[in-house]
Amino acid sequence: MLTDDAISKLIKAGEIAKRTLRYVEQSVKPGVGILSLANDIEKYILELGGELAFPVNIGINSVAAHYTPVYNDSGIIPDGSIVKIDIGVHVDGYIADAALTISFNPVYEGLLEATRRSLEKAIEFIKPGVKASEIGRIIENTIKSHGYKPIKNLSGHGIERYVIHSGVIIPNYHDVLNIHRLNNGVYAIEPFATNGVGLVSELNQVTIYSLKAHGRRIPDNIKVFYDKIYSERQGLPFAERWYIKSDSDAENVREALITLKKHKLLVEYPVLVEKGNGLVAQFEHTVIVTQKDVIVTTN
Repeated sequence: MLTDDAISKLIKAGEIAKRTLRYVEQSVKPGVGILSLANDIEKYILELGGELAFPVNIGINSVAAHYTPVYNDSGIIPDGSIVKIDIGVHVDGYIADAALTISFNPVYEGLLEATRRSLEKAIEFIKPGVKASEIGRIIENTIKSHGYKPIKNLSGHGIERYVIHSGVIIPNYHDVLNIHRLNNGVYAIEPFATNGVGLVSELNQVTIYSLKAHGRRIPDNIKVFYDKIYSERQGLPFAERWYIKSDSDAENVREALITLKKHKLLVEYPVLVEKGNGLVAQFEHTVIVTQKDVIVTTN
């Protein structure tokens, strides 16, 4: 059961996320460097009094999720692209997760409208006790009615304190095997639509990580690094660039991550791309569902 204090902090996180998305709409332009863009967005969240629930995700064209700029990243927003910005804000561990897509080519407006409308219809449908599978049905039918496909192996999710993905899945299609009902919890509703095949696959590229809690001795050569990150993140995801200030730092941080992986203390989130190289759009809001009410914290 969510306390009044928890709901208050969730609403505050959502308000910061809303303001940040408005800032994003003004900041994302062709030719802008994605590293400076991510740093500016994250700085804005901190200035508003929020903390980062995860690194800003910047997904260009067929990249669907899990890409955040790396140290010295030279990438820019291309002309004629569509760009997804996914942000996470937390206040004392209470999380707001939100995303939008911006198009720089009018040809893609239909894809954005399909995704945006599917989110709107899904949220209109949510009430205490609603089946997650029925939310998926609304999302799937809306996207398909516009001539596109939902991405079936990406989904919305439950959220808990300091936990972005709680294990509860809110599908983006009519998954009749999903028997969860939305009650007394926090949920991210997160449709993805594409003109591709409707699936994502993992690249052999990782830019986002998190640490596992441990019950054993950590090697001395990485204990300080592990303790610093875990004390700051409490298991929430992080970007390597947050801990790199120079080229020598980069080498040391990357070696530490390799060692953590060998000791099974590192979780990796591979970059996800549309399997048919299709374009991907995403919109997302966070909702609180109580026994009586539904509160959209990020809208």
